[in-house]
Amino acid sequence: MIKVVYPGTFDPITSGHEDVVRRATGLFGEVIVAVAKSRANTLFTLEERVEMAREVFSNYDNVRVEGFDGLLMSFVQSQQSRVVLRGLRAASDFEYEFQLAGMNRNLYPEMETLFLTPAEQYTFISATMVREVARFGGDVGKFVSPSVAVRLQQKNGIVL
Repeated sequence: MIKVVYPGTFDPITSGHEDVVRRATGLFGEVIVAVAKSRANTLFTLEERVEMAREVFSNYDNVRVEGFDGLLMSFVQSQQSRVVLRGLRAASDFEYEFQLAGMNRNLYPEMETLFLTPAEQYTFISATMVREVARFGGDVGKFVSPSVAVRLQQKNGIVL
């Protein structure tokens, strides 16, 4: 059984993230959604992001959500995995992801990074844009799960 680690800050988890995980569940025995504690300011705390991801993936038997702090490679090793999954929305993502994969392989030579692209209808969605739309009271229901949309509204002080 191959375990794959899908890391990110997931601030918040979007429909594009969900699509990548959904498709990964058919390719791997276990998908570990690794929610990273970010050094940058996030809208949601690590605990809130883990909780949201667990809600979103609660119907998947082979998905586990874990928070982590520190080097991704240390987390991957702690999970007895050697495969990292990264999502690519556009060509502009590739250069950064390619450099990151190279650094990670240098730190953990046995590790492999695999890339999946989301379905076409999700390629323009980013957590940053979703946060911005929500911040100004826009409808984010097309871009995130209903439970995440509610949390975004609450976090931004929007009365439901």
